[in-house]
Amino acid sequence: MRRAGSENSGPSRASKAAMEPESLYNLLHLPGKEDPPAEEELSQGEKRKFLPPTSRNNPKFEELQKVLMDWINAELLPEHIVVRSLEEDIFDGLILHHLFQKLSGLKLDVEEIALTAASQRRKLTAVLESVDQSLQLEEPQAKWSMESIFNKDLLATLHLLVALAKRFQPDLPLPTNVQVEVITMERTKSGLKSEKSVEQLTECGADKDQPSKDVFDELFKLAPEKVNAVKEAIVKFVNQELDRLGLSVQNLDTQFADGVILLLLIGQLEGFFLHLKEFYLTPSSPAEMLHNVTLALELLKEEGLLSYPVNPEDIVNKDAKSTLRVLYSLFRKHKLKESTDGVPQRSPN
Repeated sequence: MRRAGSENSGPSRASKAAMEPESLYNLLHLPGKEDPPAEEELSQGEKRKFLPPTSRNNPKFEELQKVLMDWINAELLPEHIVVRSLEEDIFDGLILHHLFQKLSGLKLDVEEIALTAASQRRKLTAVLESVDQSLQLEEPQAKWSMESIFNKDLLATLHLLVALAKRFQPDLPLPTNVQVEVITMERTKSGLKSEKSVEQLTECGADKDQPSKDVFDELFKLAPEKVNAVKEAIVKFVNQELDRLGLSVQNLDTQFADGVILLLLIGQLEGFFLHLKEFYLTPSSPAEMLHNVTLALELLKEEGLLSYPVNPEDIVNKDAKSTLRVLYSLFRKHKLKESTDGVPQRSPN
Protein backbone atom coordinates (compact mmCIF):
# COMPACT_ATOMS: atom_id res chain seq x y z
CA MET A 1 0.00 0.00 0.00
CA ARG A 2 1.21 3.52 -0.70
CA ARG A 3 -0.22 6.97 -0.94
CA ALA A 4 -1.17 7.89 -4.47
CA GLY A 5 1.76 9.65 -6.08
CA SER A 6 4.47 8.15 -3.89
CA GLU A 7 7.31 6.34 -5.59
CA ASN A 8 7.87 3.51 -3.16
CA SER A 9 5.21 1.28 -1.81
CA GLY A 10 7.35 -0.24 0.95
CA PRO A 11 6.75 -3.78 2.18
CA SER A 12 3.65 -5.29 0.62
CA ARG A 13 0.86 -6.85 2.65
CA ALA A 14 0.78 -9.63 0.04
CA SER A 15 -1.78 -12.21 0.96
CA LYS A 16 -0.89 -14.88 -1.58
CA ALA A 17 2.44 -15.84 -3.03
CA ALA A 18 4.02 -18.87 -4.60
CA MET A 19 7.26 -19.59 -2.77
CA GLU A 20 10.09 -22.05 -2.93
CA PRO A 21 10.07 -24.54 -0.05
CA GLU A 22 13.34 -23.20 1.36
CA SER A 23 12.18 -19.57 1.52
CA LEU A 24 8.87 -20.65 2.96
CA TYR A 25 10.67 -22.58 5.66
CA ASN A 26 12.68 -19.48 6.54
CA LEU A 27 9.52 -17.39 6.61
CA LEU A 28 7.73 -19.66 9.04
CA HIS A 29 10.70 -20.85 11.15
CA LEU A 30 8.34 -22.17 13.78
CA PRO A 31 9.50 -22.73 17.35
CA GLY A 32 9.73 -26.11 18.99
CA LYS A 33 9.02 -29.29 17.17
CA GLU A 34 6.44 -27.96 14.71
CA ASP A 35 8.21 -27.38 11.41
CA PRO A 36 6.51 -26.59 8.09
CA PRO A 37 6.36 -29.76 6.02
CA ALA A 38 8.62 -30.44 3.13
CA GLU A 39 6.85 -30.50 -0.20
CA GLU A 40 6.82 -34.29 -0.28
CA GLU A 41 4.97 -34.41 3.06
CA LEU A 42 1.89 -32.75 1.57
CA SER A 43 -0.26 -34.61 -0.91
CA GLN A 44 -1.42 -32.87 -4.06
CA GLY A 45 -3.99 -30.20 -3.17
CA GLU A 46 -3.55 -30.72 0.59
CA LYS A 47 -3.61 -27.61 2.79
CA ARG A 48 -2.10 -27.17 6.23
CA LYS A 49 -2.17 -24.19 8.61
CA PHE A 50 0.78 -22.83 10.55
CA LEU A 51 1.24 -20.02 13.04
CA PRO A 52 4.22 -17.75 12.35
CA PRO A 53 6.30 -16.66 15.36
CA THR A 54 4.68 -13.22 15.38
CA SER A 55 1.30 -14.85 15.97
CA ARG A 56 2.56 -17.28 18.59
CA ASN A 57 4.20 -14.42 20.47
CA ASN A 58 1.11 -12.21 20.33
CA PRO A 59 0.47 -11.25 24.01
CA LYS A 60 -3.31 -11.66 23.73
CA PHE A 61 -2.85 -15.05 22.05
CA GLU A 62 -0.59 -16.15 24.91
CA GLU A 63 -3.04 -14.76 27.46
CA LEU A 64 -5.91 -16.69 25.88
CA GLN A 65 -4.00 -19.96 26.26
CA LYS A 66 -3.16 -19.19 29.89
CA VAL A 67 -6.76 -18.34 30.81
CA LEU A 68 -8.06 -21.53 29.18
CA MET A 69 -5.34 -23.66 30.78
CA ASP A 70 -6.01 -22.23 34.25
CA TRP A 71 -9.74 -22.81 33.76
CA ILE A 72 -9.26 -26.46 32.73
CA ASN A 73 -6.88 -27.12 35.61
CA ALA A 74 -9.32 -25.59 38.10
CA GLU A 75 -12.19 -27.71 36.74
CA LEU A 76 -10.15 -30.94 36.81
CA LEU A 77 -8.30 -30.30 40.08
CA PRO A 78 -10.42 -32.85 42.01
CA GLU A 79 -9.37 -35.49 39.49
CA HIS A 80 -5.68 -34.58 39.87
CA ILE A 81 -5.38 -33.81 36.14
CA VAL A 82 -2.97 -31.05 35.18
CA VAL A 83 -2.65 -29.49 31.73
CA ARG A 84 0.72 -27.97 30.94
CA SER A 85 0.32 -27.42 27.19
CA LEU A 86 -2.87 -27.05 25.18
CA GLU A 87 -0.91 -28.06 22.11
CA GLU A 88 0.44 -31.30 23.58
CA ASP A 89 -2.09 -32.44 26.19
CA ILE A 90 -5.50 -32.27 24.48
CA PHE A 91 -5.05 -34.33 21.32
CA ASP A 92 -5.78 -37.87 22.60
CA GLY A 93 -9.25 -37.15 24.03
CA LEU A 94 -8.47 -37.99 27.67
CA ILE A 95 -8.63 -34.45 29.05
CA LEU A 96 -11.50 -33.47 26.74
CA HIS A 97 -13.38 -36.53 28.00
CA HIS A 98 -13.01 -35.54 31.66
CA LEU A 99 -13.57 -31.83 31.03
CA PHE A 100 -16.76 -32.34 29.04
CA GLN A 101 -18.18 -34.79 31.58
CA LYS A 102 -17.45 -32.30 34.37
CA LEU A 103 -19.00 -29.36 32.51
CA SER A 104 -22.04 -31.10 31.06
CA GLY A 105 -22.82 -33.59 33.81
CA LEU A 106 -23.10 -36.29 31.15
CA LYS A 107 -21.49 -39.71 31.38
CA LEU A 108 -19.77 -40.69 28.14
CA ASP A 109 -19.56 -44.33 27.14
CA VAL A 110 -15.91 -44.33 26.05
CA GLU A 111 -12.85 -46.21 27.19
CA GLU A 112 -11.04 -44.46 30.02
CA ILE A 113 -7.47 -45.07 28.83
CA ALA A 114 -6.65 -45.20 25.11
CA LEU A 115 -3.05 -46.24 24.47
CA THR A 116 -2.88 -46.83 20.72
CA ALA A 117 -3.37 -44.22 18.01
CA ALA A 118 -6.40 -46.11 16.69
CA SER A 119 -8.10 -46.24 20.09
CA GLN A 120 -7.26 -42.58 20.74
CA ARG A 121 -8.88 -41.60 17.45
CA ARG A 122 -12.00 -43.62 18.32
CA LYS A 123 -12.23 -42.03 21.73
CA LEU A 124 -11.65 -38.51 20.40
CA THR A 125 -14.30 -39.03 17.71
CA ALA A 126 -16.87 -40.11 20.31
CA VAL A 127 -16.05 -37.22 22.64
CA LEU A 128 -16.23 -34.63 19.86
CA GLU A 129 -19.56 -36.01 18.65
CA SER A 130 -20.98 -35.44 22.14
CA VAL A 131 -19.40 -31.96 22.34
CA ASP A 132 -20.78 -30.91 18.95
CA GLN A 133 -24.20 -32.21 19.87
CA SER A 134 -24.14 -30.26 23.13
CA LEU A 135 -23.02 -27.11 21.33
CA GLN A 136 -25.73 -27.76 18.70
CA LEU A 137 -23.17 -27.64 15.90
CA GLU A 138 -23.27 -29.45 12.61
CA GLU A 139 -19.86 -30.72 11.44
CA PRO A 140 -19.40 -28.09 8.68
CA GLN A 141 -20.01 -25.32 11.24
CA ALA A 142 -17.33 -26.46 13.67
CA LYS A 143 -13.87 -24.90 13.40
CA TRP A 144 -12.31 -28.16 14.54
CA SER A 145 -12.38 -31.82 13.58
CA MET A 146 -11.11 -35.09 14.94
CA GLU A 147 -8.13 -34.94 12.59
CA SER A 148 -7.17 -31.37 13.44
CA ILE A 149 -7.37 -31.95 17.21
CA PHE A 150 -5.54 -35.29 16.97
CA ASN A 151 -2.81 -33.65 14.87
CA LYS A 152 -2.28 -31.07 17.65
CA ASP A 153 -3.61 -28.15 15.62
CA LEU A 154 -3.42 -25.37 18.21
CA LEU A 155 -5.90 -23.11 16.40
CA ALA A 156 -8.52 -25.85 16.18
CA THR A 157 -7.94 -26.74 19.84
CA LEU A 158 -8.40 -23.12 20.90
CA HIS A 159 -11.58 -22.75 18.86
CA LEU A 160 -12.96 -25.85 20.58
CA LEU A 161 -12.03 -24.74 24.09
CA VAL A 162 -13.37 -21.21 23.56
CA ALA A 163 -16.68 -22.68 22.38
CA LEU A 164 -16.85 -24.89 25.48
CA ALA A 165 -16.05 -21.95 27.74
CA LYS A 166 -18.74 -19.77 26.15
CA ARG A 167 -21.28 -22.57 26.51
CA PHE A 168 -20.53 -23.73 30.06
CA GLN A 169 -18.62 -20.82 31.67
CA PRO A 170 -19.83 -17.62 29.95
CA ASP A 171 -18.38 -15.42 32.71
CA LEU A 172 -14.84 -16.73 32.12
CA PRO A 173 -12.71 -13.59 31.47
CA LEU A 174 -11.35 -14.53 28.05
CA PRO A 175 -9.26 -11.80 26.40
CA THR A 176 -11.44 -10.10 23.81
CA ASN A 177 -10.88 -9.69 20.08
CA VAL A 178 -7.98 -12.15 19.83
CA GLN A 179 -6.86 -12.30 16.20
CA VAL A 180 -3.82 -14.04 14.77
CA GLU A 181 -2.29 -14.18 11.33
CA VAL A 182 -2.24 -17.70 9.92
CA ILE A 183 -0.24 -19.09 7.01
CA THR A 184 -1.88 -21.84 5.01
CA MET A 185 0.42 -23.98 2.88
CA GLU A 186 -0.80 -25.88 -0.16
CA ARG A 187 0.99 -28.21 -2.52
CA THR A 188 0.19 -27.47 -6.15
CA LYS A 189 1.63 -28.69 -9.43
CA SER A 190 4.01 -25.72 -9.42
CA GLY A 191 5.24 -26.32 -5.86
CA LEU A 192 4.31 -25.01 -2.43
CA LYS A 193 2.08 -21.96 -2.13
CA SER A 194 1.41 -19.91 0.97
CA GLU A 195 -1.65 -17.86 1.81
CA LYS A 196 -2.02 -15.45 4.73
CA SER A 197 -5.32 -14.95 6.51
CA VAL A 198 -6.56 -13.64 9.83
CA GLU A 199 -8.17 -16.02 12.30
CA GLN A 200 -10.61 -14.61 14.86
CA LEU A 201 -10.50 -16.59 18.11
CA THR A 202 -12.59 -14.44 20.47
CA GLU A 203 -15.16 -11.74 19.90
CA CYS A 204 -15.03 -8.06 20.71
CA GLY A 205 -16.26 -7.59 24.27
CA ALA A 206 -19.25 -5.30 24.52
CA ASP A 207 -18.32 -4.28 28.04
CA LYS A 208 -14.51 -4.19 27.91
CA ASP A 209 -13.60 -3.17 24.37
CA GLN A 210 -16.60 -1.08 23.34
CA PRO A 211 -18.36 1.93 24.79
CA SER A 212 -21.79 1.12 26.17
CA LYS A 213 -23.58 2.91 23.31
CA ASP A 214 -23.06 5.26 20.41
CA VAL A 215 -25.28 7.16 17.99
CA PHE A 216 -25.96 4.03 15.96
CA ASP A 217 -27.21 2.13 18.98
CA GLU A 218 -29.69 4.98 19.47
CA LEU A 219 -30.48 5.18 15.74
CA PHE A 220 -31.50 1.53 15.54
CA LYS A 221 -34.02 2.09 18.34
CA LEU A 222 -35.89 4.53 16.10
CA ALA A 223 -38.46 3.79 13.43
CA PRO A 224 -37.17 1.88 10.37
CA GLU A 225 -37.72 4.89 8.12
CA LYS A 226 -35.22 6.89 10.20
CA VAL A 227 -32.60 4.16 9.73
CA ASN A 228 -33.36 3.96 6.02
CA ALA A 229 -32.97 7.73 5.64
CA VAL A 230 -29.45 7.52 7.08
CA LYS A 231 -28.63 4.56 4.85
CA GLU A 232 -29.84 6.44 1.76
CA ALA A 233 -27.68 9.47 2.59
CA ILE A 234 -24.58 7.33 3.06
CA VAL A 235 -25.27 5.24 -0.07
CA LYS A 236 -25.61 8.48 -2.08
CA PHE A 237 -22.26 9.69 -0.73
CA VAL A 238 -20.60 6.32 -1.44
CA ASN A 239 -21.91 6.17 -5.00
CA GLN A 240 -20.67 9.69 -5.74
CA GLU A 241 -17.16 8.48 -4.91
CA LEU A 242 -17.44 5.06 -6.55
CA ASP A 243 -18.82 6.52 -9.78
CA ARG A 244 -15.24 7.51 -10.67
CA LEU A 245 -14.35 3.83 -10.57
CA GLY A 246 -17.39 2.74 -12.55
CA LEU A 247 -18.95 1.08 -9.47
CA SER A 248 -22.14 1.57 -7.52
CA VAL A 249 -23.83 0.26 -4.40
CA GLN A 250 -27.50 -0.67 -4.18
CA ASN A 251 -27.56 -2.63 -0.93
CA LEU A 252 -25.51 -1.21 1.93
CA ASP A 253 -26.25 -4.22 4.16
CA THR A 254 -24.68 -6.82 1.87
CA GLN A 255 -22.29 -5.27 -0.67
CA PHE A 256 -19.55 -4.42 1.85
CA ALA A 257 -19.36 -7.89 3.40
CA ASP A 258 -16.40 -9.07 1.29
CA GLY A 259 -14.37 -5.90 1.91
CA VAL A 260 -13.62 -5.21 -1.77
CA ILE A 261 -15.78 -2.12 -2.29
CA LEU A 262 -14.84 -0.90 1.17
CA LEU A 263 -11.11 -1.07 0.34
CA LEU A 264 -11.63 0.64 -3.03
CA LEU A 265 -13.68 3.37 -1.36
CA ILE A 266 -11.01 3.97 1.30
CA GLY A 267 -8.33 4.08 -1.38
CA GLN A 268 -10.35 6.60 -3.39
CA LEU A 269 -11.08 8.89 -0.45
CA GLU A 270 -7.81 8.63 1.47
CA GLY A 271 -5.48 8.58 -1.53
CA PHE A 272 -4.16 5.07 -1.00
CA PHE A 273 -2.83 2.88 -3.77
CA LEU A 274 -3.66 -0.74 -2.99
CA HIS A 275 -1.71 -3.33 -4.93
CA LEU A 276 -3.82 -6.25 -6.09
CA LYS A 277 -1.54 -8.59 -4.14
CA GLU A 278 -2.53 -6.91 -0.91
CA PHE A 279 -6.16 -8.05 -0.95
CA TYR A 280 -8.54 -10.47 -2.63
CA LEU A 281 -10.30 -8.77 -5.54
CA THR A 282 -12.70 -11.71 -5.89
CA PRO A 283 -12.77 -13.36 -2.44
CA SER A 284 -14.08 -16.91 -2.55
CA SER A 285 -14.19 -17.82 1.16
CA PRO A 286 -15.06 -16.24 4.52
CA ALA A 287 -11.33 -16.21 5.40
CA GLU A 288 -10.53 -14.12 2.32
CA MET A 289 -13.44 -11.78 3.04
CA LEU A 290 -12.22 -11.42 6.65
CA HIS A 291 -8.72 -10.62 5.38
CA ASN A 292 -10.10 -7.78 3.22
CA VAL A 293 -12.30 -6.30 5.94
CA THR A 294 -9.54 -6.53 8.55
CA LEU A 295 -7.17 -4.69 6.21
CA ALA A 296 -9.80 -1.99 5.62
CA LEU A 297 -10.34 -1.47 9.36
CA GLU A 298 -6.58 -1.30 9.92
CA LEU A 299 -6.33 1.47 7.31
CA LEU A 300 -9.14 3.42 8.98
CA LYS A 301 -7.49 3.05 12.38
CA GLU A 302 -4.16 4.23 10.99
CA GLU A 303 -5.91 7.35 9.70
CA GLY A 304 -7.62 7.92 13.06
CA LEU A 305 -11.08 7.59 11.53
CA LEU A 306 -12.52 4.66 13.48
CA SER A 307 -13.74 6.07 16.78
CA TYR A 308 -15.80 3.04 17.77
CA PRO A 309 -14.39 -0.53 17.88
CA VAL A 310 -15.74 -2.71 15.08
CA ASN A 311 -15.34 -6.48 14.83
CA PRO A 312 -14.40 -7.37 11.22
CA GLU A 313 -16.47 -10.55 11.48
CA ASP A 314 -19.58 -8.40 12.00
CA ILE A 315 -19.00 -6.74 8.63
CA VAL A 316 -18.47 -10.13 6.95
CA ASN A 317 -21.68 -11.34 8.60
CA LYS A 318 -23.56 -8.35 7.09
CA ASP A 319 -24.33 -6.61 10.37
CA ALA A 320 -25.94 -3.36 9.22
CA LYS A 321 -25.06 -1.37 12.35
CA SER A 322 -21.33 -2.22 12.10
CA THR A 323 -21.29 -1.47 8.37
CA LEU A 324 -22.92 1.91 8.98
CA ARG A 325 -20.39 2.75 11.68
CA VAL A 326 -17.51 2.14 9.28
CA LEU A 327 -19.02 4.04 6.37
CA TYR A 328 -20.07 6.93 8.58
CA SER A 329 -16.44 7.39 9.67
CA LEU A 330 -15.64 8.21 6.03
CA PHE A 331 -18.84 10.20 5.51
CA ARG A 332 -18.12 12.31 8.59
CA LYS A 333 -14.63 13.23 7.40
CA HIS A 334 -15.24 13.82 3.70
CA LYS A 335 -18.89 14.81 3.31
CA LEU A 336 -18.99 17.09 6.32
CA LYS A 337 -15.61 18.55 5.30
CA GLU A 338 -17.25 19.75 2.10
CA SER A 339 -19.67 21.81 4.18
CA THR A 340 -16.90 23.42 6.19
CA ASP A 341 -15.03 24.18 2.96
CA GLY A 342 -18.03 26.17 1.77
CA VAL A 343 -19.52 23.72 -0.71
CA PRO A 344 -23.30 23.68 -0.16
CA GLN A 345 -24.80 20.24 0.42
CA ARG A 346 -28.37 21.15 -0.34
CA SER A 347 -30.47 24.12 -1.24
CA PRO A 348 -31.27 26.47 1.65
CA ASN A 349 -34.93 25.59 1.14
